[in-house]
Amino acid sequence: MKILDKIEETICIVCLLAMTALVFANVFSRYVLHLSLSFSEEITTNLFVLLSMMGTAIAARRRAHLGLSILTDAVSPKLRRALLIFGFGLATVFSFAVFFYGVKMVQSEYILGQVTPSMQWPEWVYGCFVPFGAVFMTIRFAQITLEEIRNPEDKLKTDAELMIEEAAAEEAAYLAREDEKK
Repeated sequence: MKILDKIEETICIVCLLAMTALVFANVFSRYVLHLSLSFSEEITTNLFVLLSMMGTAIAARRRAHLGLSILTDAVSPKLRRALLIFGFGLATVFSFAVFFYGVKMVQSEYILGQVTPSMQWPEWVYGCFVPFGAVFMTIRFAQITLEEIRNPEDKLKTDAELMIEEAAAEEAAYLAREDEKK
């Protein structure tokens, strides 16, 4: 899945760079040239939708979504595993629904011939960002659901235990780098 990682990260980088450049150009134009670049807001808003969806996929891959672990940390490992599988499975179904209805939205925009307000581009061009991003979200949530299902029960750990292990690994890496410097 390394190629999928690169695709997600590249899309995020391109979106963020384009958004930054467009917003900077618009601010410069407004305050220096006293002209507004209305198209920049349209493009930036739609790139933000794509960036958010791709960021969701990346966060799912890293298991970095915000969550309340007070409940899962307080239950038995078996129940914790069941709750995680249920939650990730539900997220998979939700992101597939976003994909499904996103495709329907794009079809509707295409059939109706809707255009964007500023640039008069076909609305479906931007609408494609929704099902496109939802595909990545669905893949990543399905991936972590399957990983959780395959996870042997003897390897189940609470979020607190995982954070402690991660902190210890980071500290060991830091100390190793410091030793190399000496």
